[in-house]
Amino acid sequence: MDRARFSAIKTVYAVQSQGAYSNVALAQILRQEKLSDIDRRFCTELVYGTIKVGASLDWKISKYVDRPLEKIDAKILAVLRVGMYQIFFLDRVPNSAAVNESVEIAKKFCGIGASKFVNGVLRSAVRAPQKSEFPNDNSVETLALKTFHPAWIVKLFVEEFGLETAKKICATDNIEPSLCLRVNFLKSNRAEILDTLKKFGATAEISKLVPEGIICKSHGALDSFKPLKIGMCQVQDESSMLAAHWLNPAEGDFVIDCCAAPGGKATHIAELMKNHGRIIAADIYETKLQHIKENAKRLGIKIIEPVLLDARNIGEKFFNKADKVLIDAPCSGLGVIRRKADLRWKKSFEEIAELPKLQAEILASAAKAVKKGGTLIYSTCTIIRRENEDIVENFLKNNKNFKIVKMKKFLPHIDGTDGFFIAKLVRS
Repeated sequence: MDRARFSAIKTVYAVQSQGAYSNVALAQILRQEKLSDIDRRFCTELVYGTIKVGASLDWKISKYVDRPLEKIDAKILAVLRVGMYQIFFLDRVPNSAAVNESVEIAKKFCGIGASKFVNGVLRSAVRAPQKSEFPNDNSVETLALKTFHPAWIVKLFVEEFGLETAKKICATDNIEPSLCLRVNFLKSNRAEILDTLKKFGATAEISKLVPEGIICKSHGALDSFKPLKIGMCQVQDESSMLAAHWLNPAEGDFVIDCCAAPGGKATHIAELMKNHGRIIAADIYETKLQHIKENAKRLGIKIIEPVLLDARNIGEKFFNKADKVLIDAPCSGLGVIRRKADLRWKKSFEEIAELPKLQAEILASAAKAVKKGGTLIYSTCTIIRRENEDIVENFLKNNKNFKIVKMKKFLPHIDGTDGFFIAKLVRS
């Protein structure tokens, strides 16, 4: 029995039937199974590919079964999903291998009777692939099927950017992004990390957007990359790094990071401050504060104070105290879909519709903590206007003592970064 495929099926089952996060579930399985590098890569490809294709894959499966998918046992469905993904979306895998290995795994994972059902469904798909061809029109529903997105997300993109740009955004969401590293200048420099990456067998180049950024085009398992373990660098996208640069903190500043976990931006700010000054890193979850502490310790940072505090109460707690305030607001995350295979399927329109109210409340409160002449950054990892420009523009209408300095929306298919938004405001 193929261990890589079985590991992938168990991971997909955990994610799609038990609510696990794909990256966490996959990491746990890979540690348990101790696969070879080749099998590890194949398992990872199967997991993220199957999860990414999501409802579009289920649409295909539905064409070969005689019952609603919700009536099929969750373990059987996981086997079918991984098997069907290989048949329809992995050209280099022979159909015979996809079918036979899926059947053998089904025997162990689901039982003999289930394996016969799996065999019948997968062989039907191989014999008649035309039965599940996607429609060929310009509807939102068809674009959603072809680009593996929920229809409601595609509709949002079309409304915001128009059909042609929406197609480009959706296509880019399905391209695996490069890994970005932020060099910790307190412990290392870019040349040293680049040299270590080369010895590690990675292909890397310097960022053109940020001085501490490195773009890794290929790399091995990060668990064994020592500079990450000892805090010489940190995983962070270029667009996210720009938020700290726009904040422009100085040594000795008092800075507040309102929604700080897991601490990527807070630790970057501390590095730019050369570990001199004071940073309040607020979050509403105690467990997430622990992540901030761990990251700060690994990176050698001593000026961050994790605080259990709702960002909507920042202004009351630190009224007129801060030189610089950063809000990386809770958001839909629609700019980082390409980095998180399961994110597109875990969000709902109803959840996103409620976010602007929260974002506006956080911005209004955080602004009260800014000293006269101080800087306020509002950022998100989404590309939807209602969570970005609308929030800032409405805030400015009601707060004449703040002026916009600059504002930018980063789009993956144009800028090569994550989808991201940053606005820099200054209090007069």
